[in-house]
Amino acid sequence: MWGLRGIGKAVELFFSSLWLAIMAWLILRAVRQRGFLPRLVRSSPPPPGEAPRITVIVPARDEEANIGPCLQSLAVQDYPPGRLHVLVVDDHSADATAAIVAELAARHPQIALIESPPLPPRWVGKSHACWIGARTVAPEIEWLCFIDADVKVAPAALSSAMHAAQQQRLDLLSLAPRQELQSFAERLILPCGLIILSFLQDLRRVQARSGPDVTATGQFMLVRHDAYEAVGGHAAVCTAICEDLEFARRLKQSGRSVLLMGGEELLSTRMYTGWRTLWPGLAKNLVDTLGGPAATLSVALAGVILAWAAFAIPLLDLAAWSRGVGGALAALLLALAASGAAVGLHVAATFYFHTPFWYGLIFPLGYSAGALLAFDSVRRRLRGRVSWKGRIYS
Repeated sequence: MWGLRGIGKAVELFFSSLWLAIMAWLILRAVRQRGFLPRLVRSSPPPPGEAPRITVIVPARDEEANIGPCLQSLAVQDYPPGRLHVLVVDDHSADATAAIVAELAARHPQIALIESPPLPPRWVGKSHACWIGARTVAPEIEWLCFIDADVKVAPAALSSAMHAAQQQRLDLLSLAPRQELQSFAERLILPCGLIILSFLQDLRRVQARSGPDVTATGQFMLVRHDAYEAVGGHAAVCTAICEDLEFARRLKQSGRSVLLMGGEELLSTRMYTGWRTLWPGLAKNLVDTLGGPAATLSVALAGVILAWAAFAIPLLDLAAWSRGVGGALAALLLALAASGAAVGLHVAATFYFHTPFWYGLIFPLGYSAGALLAFDSVRRRLRGRVSWKGRIYS
């Protein structure tokens, strides 16, 4: 009997100590990562005679809820007049997207609308729309800026981005916007997904000037026109579901400089509006984001185990203590320290994303739902069929 109690004591202490070590390592890793994601600083517009010419390209397919605010924010940029133009490529929208753009273009001469031709075989729609937009830009335009239709930018956004790109001698500057989370689905899943990415990514490596690895987001990509053409533009990644990562990787592997910066102060986005758009939107590219089917399933399983461990391990230690198991109190204190850190991390995320704090208490549900989404993403990829906005891609 005493031998079994001794084993029980050792097991309780082992798992609680392991749980504390895992949480300490994860949080320390996430904190260290922050130093490798520089924040975009608000800058004054360049003098009109020195401002490089920029064409902003906005691919849009069925974006009637987003395209108006996006273009209105672009129309009031403080970038020197005449040096900035906005080109919207309507990708066969079935809603009022084109009509909204046409109305805004009539009021703002720097905005123009073109219709995308039929989608060629094997092309992904967004890459095709971006490529069509880039084909219409005159060679003397020095910079292209690809912005998603669900992104809104502050008046100083493009001036600040151009200043950062020139100051750091970049060929591609990608900016991560602030995420606006309003529905239950967004608030439950997206913070958990972004926390996992902060644990997984080695920003020291992917943000380095050299090396094959890269990180970027297609929500905002400011790229030198000549660099874009040199690597083949979006035509070179026409079949990629995650075209932003593939394009950025091609640029970096060609010797060009690529950097992702945090643009939370000057850009915002609401990517999804609930389960109906979030589930297919994440499922289509989660496998690429996490590094393949095996890695996706492994990350999903680890996320669920660790999330529920935050509640399960202290409860098991508490039960052992109530039975008088020796050392159970020490194990319980260790587990509570680790679980308190896990809960604190997710509660802190609710303040960052401006969501109710109680979402930080139900985070195991977020990781569980995210795991189901990951399994569905792998299933879709293994079937060889990915669907998005009425199109099915092989």
